[in-house]
Amino acid sequence: MTVRTEIKDGVALVTLDRPERHNAIDLATAAELAEIWRAFRHDDTVRAVVLTGAGGRAFCTGVDRSVDVPQPSSPYSLDDPLLRIGPKANDLWKPVIAAVEGMACGGAFYLLGEAEFLVAAENATFFDPHTTYGMVSAYESVFMAQRMPYGEAARLALMGTAERLGAARAYRIGLVSELTAPGAAAEVALRRAAVLADRPTGAVQGTVRALWAANETARAQALAHAPQLIALGNLPPDRQAALFAARKRDGGQQGGRDGGPSGHPLVR
Repeated sequence: MTVRTEIKDGVALVTLDRPERHNAIDLATAAELAEIWRAFRHDDTVRAVVLTGAGGRAFCTGVDRSVDVPQPSSPYSLDDPLLRIGPKANDLWKPVIAAVEGMACGGAFYLLGEAEFLVAAENATFFDPHTTYGMVSAYESVFMAQRMPYGEAARLALMGTAERLGAARAYRIGLVSELTAPGAAAEVALRRAAVLADRPTGAVQGTVRALWAANETARAQALAHAPQLIALGNLPPDRQAALFAARKRDGGQQGGRDGGPSGHPLVR
């Protein structure tokens, strides 16, 4: 098992448990997440959820680089294992709070984009390395553009590994709703989730659905363009691999396909 779940007093704590890989998501982890969200739909003992990552160094660093996902030749379709890892993608409308410690990058935005709000430790950092490695940031950019001012989302997506959005800045622009001391994000998020779990379930879930509906049409239309943008804009896999290898030789440290700390990034 690469995802741990604990349920207490109406609150489920879901923990990505691959700290040795900076909680990067392989195919087994993606399948586990989807299964967990679907199970919560039918579990009336779960009324709110906190999602976090084990180890303290990373919330999640996207898709594990060891994952091999064969793709169809058509530019109009894309097999993306992350498309089903979020709660909303699995029709779960119970509130989810993301508790972020350390790095949250690239494919982590699929999860952050489907959380109701984020609680982050002061040492949390957010970045999107796609353009550095010749990949289009499509789904990630759509999710972040709905959580952040356009200019902030554009800077994060376009500058690749040169940009690190620090927790304080993320809080000021509204991506993060609450800051905590390092190591305390999950504890604080659990306290907030306990409040949500204490509210009438139907009212809470209806409100989650209403909030989501406010952006759903624009989001769905934007996501429909993602497969073609990725197919047309991504470098061939061998050239992507060469960029990863070169950056690693230069001192970069990748936790998953979507990167880790490297070089001397711009931190805000």
